[in-house]
Parts: sequence; C-alpha cells; structure tokens
Amino acid sequence: MSIEVKVPGFPESVADGTVVTWHKKAGEFVKRDENIVDIETDKVVFEVPAPEDGILQEILEAEGVTVVSGQLLARMDPANGKDRAADTPERKQTPTKEIQAEKTSGSNIEIFLTPSARKIITEHNLDASRIQPTGKEGRILKEDVIRFMEETSEQKVIQAEKQDKTPEKQAPGVTITESGQTVEYNEERPSKRVPMTRLRAKIAERLVEAQQTAAILTTFNEVNMKPVMDLRAKYKDQFEKEHGVRLGFMSFFVHASIEALKQFPEINASIEDHDIIYHGFFDIGIAVSSPRGLVVPVLRDADQLSMAEIESGIRTYAKKAEEGTLSIEDITGGTFTITNGGTFGSMLSTPILNPPQSGILGMHKIQEKPVVVDGDIVIRPMMYLALSYDHRIIDGRSAVQFLVTIKELLEDPARMLLDI
Repeated sequence: MSIEVKVPGFPESVADGTVVTWHKKAGEFVKRDENIVDIETDKVVFEVPAPEDGILQEILEAEGVTVVSGQLLARMDPANGKDRAADTPERKQTPTKEIQAEKTSGSNIEIFLTPSARKIITEHNLDASRIQPTGKEGRILKEDVIRFMEETSEQKVIQAEKQDKTPEKQAPGVTITESGQTVEYNEERPSKRVPMTRLRAKIAERLVEAQQTAAILTTFNEVNMKPVMDLRAKYKDQFEKEHGVRLGFMSFFVHASIEALKQFPEINASIEDHDIIYHGFFDIGIAVSSPRGLVVPVLRDADQLSMAEIESGIRTYAKKAEEGTLSIEDITGGTFTITNGGTFGSMLSTPILNPPQSGILGMHKIQEKPVVVDGDIVIRPMMYLALSYDHRIIDGRSAVQFLVTIKELLEDPARMLLDI
C-alpha cells in the first residue's frame, strides 16, 4: 500500500501555495522526516517532510503548480525501502549529494541543509559533503556554501562555464525559458522576465492596500545618537559576555517606542470596520530583509522583554528569515512596526504602514554633522527619524509628540532604563 504525501494544513489566513522545488525525483529513496518539496505561500515557505522511509514512487504536482491544504502531492512505496532503493536503476545512476556524502564518509551521518543553502548547492551542482557546516546540529547554512565557493574558486569556474554556454548572438524576438524564467533576446537590448514570487506579490498588494485605505502622513525629527553610542561602547563587551548576544541599537529603539506608545495609545491602535481597537499589549514588528523580500517578524509582549531578550529575538528572526524558516506565527499580528533603512545607507524615507497597524517608525543612517549645543557648534552623530501614521485616528499633535518622546528618551537613555 502506497504512502500519500499531502500539502500540510495551512492556517486560516493562507488560502493556497505554490510548489517551488522538488528535492527528490521519482525512484529515489527518501528517509523519514527528510524534506522532499518546498511550498511557497504569500507569507512563508513550508517544507514537506517524508512521512516514512521509502521510495518516491510518483510526483503528482509539478513545480509552479498552485496547491491547497491537504492536496495530494506524491505517493511513496514503503515496501522494502532500503533494499529497493539500492536496486533502483535511478538510484544507482543519479544518487543525491546527501547519499554520496554518506558513502564517501562511510558513516550514517545525515547532512541537513537550509532551503537557501540547498538552492545554491543544486544550482551550482556542489558536493554537500565537502562543505563545513556551522549551523545548529551540523546544519549547512547559506554562508557556509558561499564561503566554500569562494575558497575553492568554483564560483569563477561556474560563471566561466555559463558564459561559454551563452549564445554569442540571438535573433531579435527569440525567447528562452529556463526554470520559469523567460529571457527575451535582442542583439543589443536583452531583458529577462521573471514571475513575481508569492511573497513579493503579497508585499505589493499590502502596500497598495495601505495607500488606498489609510490616510498616511509622515512627520520627521532627528536625534543625537551620541548618548546611546557612548553607553553602548562602554558596556557592549560586558553585555555580550554576560548575555551571549551583541548589544545593538534596535533594543534602545524598541524600548523607547514602547514608552512612547504607553503615552500615546492611539498609535498602538488599529481600525476595524467603524471601530478603533486600542491594544493593551505591545507586539512590535521588526522589518527584516530576506532573500525572498521584506518580512516583519513580531516580538510578542516586547514591554516584558529585557534588552538582551530583544537583541536575541531579533537575531533569531534575522537568521530564520535568511534561511527561509520563519513560521506563520512569527510574522502574524503586531501592533507597531520599526524599520531600519539606515542599514542600507538610507538618509531619509517615508515608511508605509503595515496594515492594519496605524504607525510605523523609520530609522536611518547615523551621520556626523554640525549642530548647535549650548550656543556652540559641535559635531554630533545624528539620525533622522520618520513616523508614518494613519491620520484617521491619530492627530498630527499626537504624532509629533510621540516622535519627540522617542527623541528625548534616546538622548537621555538613563531615563528610559531607570523608568523615570
């Protein structure tokens, strides 16, 4: 009797998903809990593990197909799993990199790959057994693969091979499709048409929704970062030694935002139909860049977290975003969002609301500039702050005072840390 491999149960907020990558082919042996296919939704990527040991007998839904919760994806043959895997012609001819690694090492150690690492390994046909893992429980990360490629110069070889395979000339109008990407060649003006990912499409939808439904205004201010920078420089080594995590700027901004939100609760509120919902908790979303696009994981009850717990939570989310392992629970909800364009060099921007939230704080690059302090012109590390808010429930006065409160707390962090 065959084993059915089905689409995992999606949360209510996720209607369907797209089959992105099959990591096994029909006829190959699969171990229990080994990831065999990735399904992308408009929020996260789900990994579908094998329910039992066996041979992947039949793939029913190809890459690029839209599937729904509980839909049948493939069938597996559990009978005589390992013996049949050894006798299967396809298994002998095209063993996977993971099995090759086991044979080479002469052990039964299984190689675990993050989705982003697996993608690069597959694209460049690398031997996973030669890559030194640095992730938890021996998991190979994207950074491990990149470092391996740089050290062995395989990247240059692969690029050279690709250039050799690229036709020197293509007739105008000729279209080449490979792995879902369409390249339209013109002798002098090549272009590439790539399908928008579900996450990118969802981001576009939500941004347009925010601009069409909310009355978005932005107010600006600038903050002298020297007090925070001095405090951080004085205690960062001791902080990292004590808590095992680096002391960054974000934990200061999270704490300052929470104190300001307590004074101006309407900025921590949201609109539902004709009602205003004032949230009595502080779930702070932190915008994080990932290979798939911008995601906003949420620090739950951030007002109850220490500086170390905030920094650790953000670091964990950033790593999960890079690996593509964020869950629905990680990115759902949130009452207020902080985004830091300064990490990419942005001097000033107007962030867009993250619906249904009513406020978002934008951080920017720290830049030394001349300012007047007690009648003297001095050089100080300054940062522009931007608060975008929904004018339907937040008045300009509250928005300006909210941003001023954050500025005052950051310029005298002792008040914030001492709760005075």
